[in-house]
Amino acid sequence: MRKYGLAGALSLCLVAGALGAQSGNRTRQIDIDVNAVQGPLGDVFRRCVGAGRANEGLRADWQRQLRQAKEACGFEYIRMHGLLTDDMGVYREERGKAVYNWQYIDELYDFLVDLKVRPFVELGFMPGGLASGNNTIFWWRGNVTPPKDYGKWSDLVAALTHHWIERYGLDEVKKWYFEVWNEPNLRGFWAADQKEYFHLYSVTANSIKGVNHDLRVGGPATAGAAWVPEFIRYCVDNKTPVDFITTHTYGVDVGYLDEFGGRGTVLSKNPESIIGDVKRVRKQIKESAIPSLPLHMTEWSSSYTPADPVHDSYVSAAYILEKLKGAIEDADSMSYWTFTDIFEEAGPRMTPFHGGFGLVNYQDIKKPAFRAYEYLNKLGPTRLRCADPNSLTATDSRGGVQALFWNFTNPIPDKVNNQQFFVTDVKPHSKGTAKLRFANLKPGAYRLVVYRVGYRINDPFADYLDLSRPSQLTRPQVAKIQQRNNGKPVHEESVRVGPGETLVREYPMRENDVYLVTVERRG
Repeated sequence: MRKYGLAGALSLCLVAGALGAQSGNRTRQIDIDVNAVQGPLGDVFRRCVGAGRANEGLRADWQRQLRQAKEACGFEYIRMHGLLTDDMGVYREERGKAVYNWQYIDELYDFLVDLKVRPFVELGFMPGGLASGNNTIFWWRGNVTPPKDYGKWSDLVAALTHHWIERYGLDEVKKWYFEVWNEPNLRGFWAADQKEYFHLYSVTANSIKGVNHDLRVGGPATAGAAWVPEFIRYCVDNKTPVDFITTHTYGVDVGYLDEFGGRGTVLSKNPESIIGDVKRVRKQIKESAIPSLPLHMTEWSSSYTPADPVHDSYVSAAYILEKLKGAIEDADSMSYWTFTDIFEEAGPRMTPFHGGFGLVNYQDIKKPAFRAYEYLNKLGPTRLRCADPNSLTATDSRGGVQALFWNFTNPIPDKVNNQQFFVTDVKPHSKGTAKLRFANLKPGAYRLVVYRVGYRINDPFADYLDLSRPSQLTRPQVAKIQQRNNGKPVHEESVRVGPGETLVREYPMRENDVYLVTVERRG
């Protein structure tokens, strides 16, 4: 039986230590000085999150899960494919004249705006009535061909932009981002070449700016952090407006697109995966003719396939924090792909846990990855300096302080892929003890709260494995998994800090453990 007290955590550490005695009994010291202010923490991690396609956003379960993610993780924007695809009913022609219909988009965007999750608008794919060919992608058949008439495409973009301003007001729409297409450097997503995409971008950007020059538009939305120098150079040479750069990166060393989840993938052992792409693109921007352009990574994750069990594993929580910490200085946003397993590129998924991209599965079960974002959202707005490389420390206006720390260890053996390895019981080795020292707290009463995620702690996939991975879950099984992985604190205590006193606490660490310790000032 799982125990959620600190004593239970200590006993788990002893078990893990026996499994991994070679790690030793090391003590990792993390010094948190509330007077050592580094600056604003920023919102890189919560600025944006991804979703599969627009039509899925009309579902009640999708909307329910986004409400949960907004409340717990604080996401401010959302980006998704398929806004202009035929299942959104946007465009048709009668006697050669365009007919527009915004009803499905209105239903979706009304929900988002009311929830205060703003659209990061991805303009694509091509409506069938405007498409120049029949090339499509995914089960839901997004058309990936250029427009047969760029004038009509420009008119569509302008009409939709006018509609949004009329419906939500210019002040609101000026806060949105407009991104042109998705991954045009991949043939599966764009049935043309770079030159044609640059033309599409130019027409689209000028159409948006023609409605209001203050609206923000950018690209090239490429896979693998590609085309950025060429894209900026094109915009400068052709006087094409660009307000920000977008591109994507995933934590495997090869490949970009696995439409039906049929490939074996391997979690990269390169410590610079994800982080290296972010830094490289930031450097390219700085060396360009427009060095101050913001950088938005509008897709990122450990793996590019929606059939990768690493997404369900407890390892993902520490992985996410490791990569976000490494990218926090160079990206303006890191949009995790995606917030939900309600994601149908290859059609509806057939099992409750199937390696889907989401932070939450179909049954509203929150994965360890969800906890990473939840913990980040509990950090105060002021970042503290901390020498420990695998931690983020912060303080808030009430005098409280938060320490988020983790161990990331890539556990996958050589010559084994994710699909084989992460469906097994991945036992961690001990990493000794983490010793926290909170200095310069104001004297007084505090409430210390400890949250934790790791092997068999807020690890619902382990419970699913224990059930022998059934193709369906009963309602009692779902309720039990949710209850056993509910994200509640693993330990709470009241403490009093005297003048000049340093508050010290120690916690057992294992591979891929994540802790959030909050010290909340009382009264």
